[in-house]
Amino acid sequence: MEKAARWLKKSLDYEFRDTELLRQALTHRSATGSNNERLEYLGDAVLDTVISEIIYRQKPDADEGALSRLRSFLVKDAALAELATGLGIGRHIIFGPGEKKTGGHRRESILADALEALFGAVYLDAGFDTARRIICNAYGERLQALPEAVDLRDPKTALQEYLQARQLPLPEYRMEDVSGKAHQQTFIISCTVGDRQSTGSGGSRRDAEQQAAERMLAMLDSGS
Repeated sequence: MEKAARWLKKSLDYEFRDTELLRQALTHRSATGSNNERLEYLGDAVLDTVISEIIYRQKPDADEGALSRLRSFLVKDAALAELATGLGIGRHIIFGPGEKKTGGHRRESILADALEALFGAVYLDAGFDTARRIICNAYGERLQALPEAVDLRDPKTALQEYLQARQLPLPEYRMEDVSGKAHQQTFIISCTVGDRQSTGSGGSRRDAEQQAAERMLAMLDSGS
């Protein structure tokens, strides 16, 4: 853990008093011993509270719906995985042999979970105020330049509004394929609008539908 501890001090300016918490936060469930699932659960709640407070203060005129979209944008797996990649957390995650061989250190959901687990571990080690500081350090300037909520409509909502405004038929989503083990499934979803069809893939049905909707919007915008 010495290497991970040095990394954490350099990247987020934090040193654990209880280094066992750091080890647990960086241990994937594929490895033996205590893993980071419980810490990820706790870190998720701490992160939601911190981000909710920040955007509440920064967007005094935003309504509940706008605040919720902003929070979702900041705490979704893709955003957390991007932060985790930039911080280099993947190099320090402890895997079982199988997950290590399949490149788990690059998987979006694993990176996001490890970062949330780290936030949960800091909360247990030093309390809420310190966890808030570490979260702010991790996000950096992203918390100073928040996008407008109107720009954060998810692709499915944006596609539906696009079609309704033009009195076109609403999209139909269909499951085309599901592959992989129960905890690492990949979903393939098709999106059909009239005679056009797009497909999307993701680790959940929702993610696959969003990708399919995003691609359909691009097709409609380009006239293809």
